[in-house]
Amino acid sequence: MFQWTCIVFFLLVSSFLSLGSAVHNLTLPGQHPFPESVVEDIQRKVNVSISRRQMLMYESNDQPSCITGNPIDDCWRCDTNWQLNRQRLADCAIGFGQYALGGKGGRYYVVTDSSDNDPVNPVPGTLRYAVIQTEPLWIVFATNMLIHLKEELIFNSYKTLDGRGANVHITGGGCITLQYISNVIIHNIHIHHCYQSGETNIRSSPTHYGWRTLSDGDGISIFGARDIWIDHCSLSHCKDGLIDAVMGSTAITISNNHFSHHNEVMLLGHSDDYLPDSGMQVTIAFNHFGVKLIQRMPRCRRGYIHVVNNDFTRWEMYAIGGSGNPTINSQGNRYTAPVDRNAKEVTKRVETAEETWKNWNWRSDGDILVNGAYFVASGEGLEVKYEKAYSVEPKSAAYIDQLTMNAGVWGSRRSHMGRWTAGNGTVGMDLGGDPDYLDDYDGDDDSGSFRSLPHSPHFNTLIALLTFMCLQLAFMFSPQGL
Repeated sequence: MFQWTCIVFFLLVSSFLSLGSAVHNLTLPGQHPFPESVVEDIQRKVNVSISRRQMLMYESNDQPSCITGNPIDDCWRCDTNWQLNRQRLADCAIGFGQYALGGKGGRYYVVTDSSDNDPVNPVPGTLRYAVIQTEPLWIVFATNMLIHLKEELIFNSYKTLDGRGANVHITGGGCITLQYISNVIIHNIHIHHCYQSGETNIRSSPTHYGWRTLSDGDGISIFGARDIWIDHCSLSHCKDGLIDAVMGSTAITISNNHFSHHNEVMLLGHSDDYLPDSGMQVTIAFNHFGVKLIQRMPRCRRGYIHVVNNDFTRWEMYAIGGSGNPTINSQGNRYTAPVDRNAKEVTKRVETAEETWKNWNWRSDGDILVNGAYFVASGEGLEVKYEKAYSVEPKSAAYIDQLTMNAGVWGSRRSHMGRWTAGNGTVGMDLGGDPDYLDDYDGDDDSGSFRSLPHSPHFNTLIALLTFMCLQLAFMFSPQGL
């Protein structure tokens, strides 16, 4: 009874918040009326986290602490029993997507079946069955999984995809689609080798399925959606974009992710002429843009884009691009230019004359420019526009290594997470296939997180049942279940 009470409560609260937000703007529901104050809030949280880390190191004679200085990770990671309070994660977002509830307040759903055989009638226990439900769900995984999608995975609102404690790979047709929905959190998932699919029926809710045309083949496609947070994912090798947000999407945070091996990494905005995208607001923070990336990190059309404390390892054409007069606020990033002397510029105004773009508000503040990289700023009255953001001085990009050291999926690069239990998590699953197909393509060996132990056909079922029982108990006795 309490669980359903929580669900109804959160739905009602989110509805009123959306209504209140719409009163204050004329462009998009969920658009923040004062984006500079969101920028200021991020810098304040980073400063507090770094200061706390420095103080703890000083007090403990320079002994390492769980505090990293990354405000998102420091919010939940230091709790040694985080597995018993997974929904705490929903309180840790920053930036424009910080109000994404995901499945907070809802029940836990354990994915026990990695198959995706029927996009119209998904089997209970599969990921597809979970994401189309109308109720808020906090979705976790019973064990390591390689989920090869047959078609687009179309989400419903109020869902959290929480891959912590398991090594979860999503590949295949279309991959993840967030269309005309709100309040989604995607955390700790590998998303790669996504290709075009469609020209078939796909279910989007328990009561509706419909014909889908050919998809773009994005890793994550955000289409007319809001209150979205994508955190600690690893993305590579997709047909179109790794993450695209278009058609009036807003209130988005993309943080702590690892991007590699891709051409057009991230597109924000449908077209130069699509006016609703003027209300798009996106925070891009603490990400690692890794090897073999070419362009669009991101490529912006309209909107307000805050790019803060990211590590751009290299690019082949450019890092930050745009058209249609977007506002781009670059703070405390490290841009390392490629060897090619013709590709040293961080920025690119796409198919736009200088007479037009010289008035666009593009600012570089506190960035470190390496190997000849240079950022071409622009805009008149820039000091006035960013005055609020300046009330807290952004931390130097010298902290980039510290802030981005755990970018990507936890447990697959430098850090090693436990399973969903509080134990040592020695149970694993052999994902099979080519190891190169499953790694992050960044030179790190991910194979250590894929443990294969002999087990009976009923073993995974037993583990899934124990997972479900433990999560329900955690929910009952955690603050969310009261």
